[in-house]
Amino acid sequence: MKKNVTNQVPRLLSIPEVAWLLGVDNSAVCRAIHAGVLPVVRRRGRVLVSGHVLAHLAAGALPESAGSAKPPAGAGERGGA
Repeated sequence: MKKNVTNQVPRLLSIPEVAWLLGVDNSAVCRAIHAGVLPVVRRRGRVLVSGHVLAHLAAGALPESAGSAKPPAGAGERGGA
């Protein structure tokens, strides 16, 4: 039976909490936010990430806004002949 992970994750998490859960640096979380991969909620001047979004990312599903993020120009291209 599939376990519902959304019941085990807090509603809103700070950037350091998200970084700790994902095992990455705070700057990696900030880059994902700025790239539009990780949607945020702003509350009282704080930038927070929804626990439900993290649960979906952990399950392998990306939020709808993630599909619209374009790769940087020249990504995957090599210079030279």
